[in-house]
Amino acid sequence: MSGEAQRNCRVVHRLTRRVRLLAPPLVRNAERCYILEILLRKRPEISEVRAVPDIGSLAIHYDPRRLPEQRLLAIVDGLLDNLIACPPAKPAAAVADDTPLQECSLAIEGMSCASCALLIELSLRRDPRVQVANVNFAAQTALVRGTLGRDDVFALIGRLGYRAQPIDTLAQRRLLVEREKEQLARAKKRVIVAAALTAPVMLLGMAMHRSPALRGLEFALATPVLFGPGREIFARAWQLAQQKSANMDSLIALGAGAAYLYSLPGLFRPQHHVYFEAAAGIVGFVLLGRFLEERAKGQASEAIRKLIELQAETAVVLRDGEEQVVPIDRVVVGDLLRLRPGDRIPADGLLVCGSSAVDEAMLSGESLPVSKKPGDTVHAGCLNGNGTFTLRVTAVGANTVLAGIVRLVDHAQGSKLPVQKLADRISARFVPAVGGIAALTLGGWLLARAHPATALAHAIAVLLIACPCALGLATPTAIMVGTGEAARRGIYIRNGEALETASSLTTVVFDKTGTITEGKPAVTDFIAVEGVDEANLLARLAGAEAGSEHFLARAIAAWCLARGAEPAACSDFEAIPGRGVRAHCQGLPMLIGNAALLDEAGVSCSAQQPQAAAFAEQGKTPVFVAVDGRIAALLAIADQPRQGAREAIASLRRLGIETVMATGDLAAVAQHIVRQVGIERVIARATPAMKLELIRELQQQGKRVGMIGDGINDAPALTAADVGLAIGGGADIALEAADITLAGGDIARVALTIQLSRQTMRIIRQNLFWALGYNVVAIPIAAAGRLNPMVASAAMAFSSVSVVANSLRLQRG
Repeated sequence: MSGEAQRNCRVVHRLTRRVRLLAPPLVRNAERCYILEILLRKRPEISEVRAVPDIGSLAIHYDPRRLPEQRLLAIVDGLLDNLIACPPAKPAAAVADDTPLQECSLAIEGMSCASCALLIELSLRRDPRVQVANVNFAAQTALVRGTLGRDDVFALIGRLGYRAQPIDTLAQRRLLVEREKEQLARAKKRVIVAAALTAPVMLLGMAMHRSPALRGLEFALATPVLFGPGREIFARAWQLAQQKSANMDSLIALGAGAAYLYSLPGLFRPQHHVYFEAAAGIVGFVLLGRFLEERAKGQASEAIRKLIELQAETAVVLRDGEEQVVPIDRVVVGDLLRLRPGDRIPADGLLVCGSSAVDEAMLSGESLPVSKKPGDTVHAGCLNGNGTFTLRVTAVGANTVLAGIVRLVDHAQGSKLPVQKLADRISARFVPAVGGIAALTLGGWLLARAHPATALAHAIAVLLIACPCALGLATPTAIMVGTGEAARRGIYIRNGEALETASSLTTVVFDKTGTITEGKPAVTDFIAVEGVDEANLLARLAGAEAGSEHFLARAIAAWCLARGAEPAACSDFEAIPGRGVRAHCQGLPMLIGNAALLDEAGVSCSAQQPQAAAFAEQGKTPVFVAVDGRIAALLAIADQPRQGAREAIASLRRLGIETVMATGDLAAVAQHIVRQVGIERVIARATPAMKLELIRELQQQGKRVGMIGDGINDAPALTAADVGLAIGGGADIALEAADITLAGGDIARVALTIQLSRQTMRIIRQNLFWALGYNVVAIPIAAAGRLNPMVASAAMAFSSVSVVANSLRLQRG
């Protein structure tokens, strides 16, 4: 039974022990996906199920000997029938609510560790109105999708003791960037104050004195450390305790607080041990680690910061014939803006007068300025050259291309890889588990007849050493740096899964026109059949091709217009994918395309075939023209390979990637191109359906396939590929539906994308190994009494900083 035989799903990719389905009933329905996963996992023949609600995808790993594919598909189809028939399992109030789904992006202030992010995320997901909630500790942002409004989201987060801020516009983001700089300055000040007070306390503690006066001095110095620079740690721990929750602040407050409270009797009893130096040292090292971590995270999010800084803060608006300088938030669609040499363009718009050269490197990655004249589009964030012009605003705020790019990078950095979800599950159980281990450590040492002070110190060391921050930072910091570095190089990655999958690609399939070649074909030859009125034929050609967006059609139309042809009136236009176009011009049927199109229509072009073959051998694409059932002309169109295409293909081959080109062109033309650029395999005369079939065939062979095309004709293949890469430019970057968009048409970025994704995944694996290994080794050492609390606190801070520093190596890759 094939995928097409199912009512609710279809097979898009199959291997021996795995099948991937697309099920429309699952699209954007996380609840159905979750329930279906649970039901399928109950079957012993199924080892793994992974659903992606955004696209309704379902990947199932199963044993085909015990459960044949036909039976598996029938089971899935039946379960989907039942799920469709069942009402949503949400409270009645939520079901009755007709509020449309809303997506809210926000920044969160006050998160001190990865546990904070996990706590906020879990609290949001418990609300029945929330469908999706992703909190990124490294970026200090959150993405929430559901039926609740922005104020409700902010209130939910506020009740946990954190502060939410909107980041809808670039101006709001700029304010947050400034606030982050202020917070970093305050964190630095706290560290300096804590260090100045803690150093003498630690020196006195090392002396192991019993002087009441010196103990009083320790108390006097340690107290302001805990309740001055360290006040936020205790305040948040208390707030979470009231919510019956806990995070890393809870562990730190418990450890430092226990050491401090245990020491108080020692002020009056000389024989009682004091740990004021441990309490102050714990807080001091934690504050130092967080300051270093914040500074490193600032470097990790440098790409977003640089994009935000491209947004102009003010604009010169023409109102009532006068120029007014206004804040960018007061500019509206339809306003006229005046741009002078060196100005940063504040909004998207169309030139209405004047001209200039505009630096569009932020969009295309190309350093050469682009000439602009009336009627051309310009985009916010680009830099005006030496000309002056006036533009009419077409998009402002969150609707500009620059805001779209920031949003794109944001989504990629905020997304979670499957490996991160594992880390989240570990972190969710970590804090209570550590509390239990610390209690066992305390009890064990007391049973072993250790001094209560010694037992307490060992328990505190366990609490401090077992920091889940490094584990929580392992993946998001690497994704932030990797996607940010990619954006800096003109590679826009939509989500973390695309980044992960790109690292394992084995085959890349290229479209030809506009991908391998420049996409600027031109007519090089025109041979009309004897007796044909050339002027009339050119008018028909111009009229028929005016309705097509294909590269070749535009080249023919431009060539006809350049020869003074007036487009004839045409009707019944139809584009036939991979063949050409059909239309009625001046009352007569007309065909323009390849030989296959004419053959299907019963029009003989055998007399022109030798010349067409000669054109093809020269790397030119032959195009036949037939009017009223008879051949009328033969054209040749040539398109040159992109500069650097050969080097780009060679880079892929060095990475061990197989390269394939699939094109609708003739075999001779395709072979000419692949010989020039060095591609290993070519599929000629391929329709969009044939390209789709090629992708599936390669996947069935066990290959991980990337498809790169122009995003229009190649949409089916781009969607079916494991990773779809689209050639983009200008505004296309923010709108492209592919997984990855390559700005400026530089296919050398394909190899760079794979290299970056491989490096990012390698860094993530290293981070997770060290973060998990650190805890596995450190907790038993602390429980065995081999670490004092201050050393444990310092080691905990170092572990988080080392993970971020390791991720930053991607910037040097």
